[in-house]
Amino acid sequence: FYFLNFCCKIYYMIQNDLKNVKFGLIGHPLGHSLSGIIHSAAMKSVGIEGEYLLFDTEPEYLIDQVKYFKSRNFLGFNVTIPFKVPITLFLDDVDNLANLISSVNTVKITPDKRLIGYNTDVYGFKNAIPSDFDLKRKKVALIGLGGASRAILAAFSQIDVDCVDVYVRNVINANEFLSNFRINFPNLKVNLFQMQNLKTLEHYKMLVNATPVGMRGHSMDLSPVGEALLETFDKNGIVYDIIYNPVKTKLIKDAINLSIRTINGLDMLVFQAAKAFEIWTGLSPDVKLMKIAALEQML
Repeated sequence: FYFLNFCCKIYYMIQNDLKNVKFGLIGHPLGHSLSGIIHSAAMKSVGIEGEYLLFDTEPEYLIDQVKYFKSRNFLGFNVTIPFKVPITLFLDDVDNLANLISSVNTVKITPDKRLIGYNTDVYGFKNAIPSDFDLKRKKVALIGLGGASRAILAAFSQIDVDCVDVYVRNVINANEFLSNFRINFPNLKVNLFQMQNLKTLEHYKMLVNATPVGMRGHSMDLSPVGEALLETFDKNGIVYDIIYNPVKTKLIKDAINLSIRTINGLDMLVFQAAKAFEIWTGLSPDVKLMKIAALEQML
């Protein structure tokens, strides 16, 4: 097995000329990004040399940055807020899943300089869920409907969740997106509610926070769900907070105090990064080393 894995690595390195490779991240702002640390660990784990650079870019310079990636022989780049939707205007092709949710977070640059868009957030969210936890035909609650929520809903569709109740502060703004989503993912029931209508969590198997509430530098001492409300949640369920900094948000801490299983956003971040790396290079990095590198950076 190890010999075969070694041979595959050599083959991909020869085919893709994986020497002094370059990857990047485009977004704004990027002050707290861990992507450089994680991808450096990924490269080290498969034995290739290269660099992962951060490009904090104002929206009006998006096209210039894309041209830069193409002209400087980057193998690919990641895309984060606020460019996951507008980046699609400059791509030659988009993977079917990314097209369905109209969100791209990973771009591969082919040898002939074509730009192919993918969304690895779906993979990241889904693969962070423990293998012994079954959500088939279950009901879940999702708080917030920002950019990451598109990928989260698609992931729920893939694992055959029965119904997602989405709680937001502005129902009018959310309605248009959900109308299109329901057409593309008819197997998943999605209901939309005002946040103030969330009175109990007793019917849900998973609670997902997809808002910035609880993030370091934003509202670290707050939770989107009060402790009294969290006490109504199924003790055999899972609380999933996609925030990764801090690793233990107030929501996660409150859930732990109630002996509820939890998932933090670092697992999603690492899994989506590993999938992006695989798309760019054809190699599978060590996700454990990637996570350790991220944790060490946050200490």
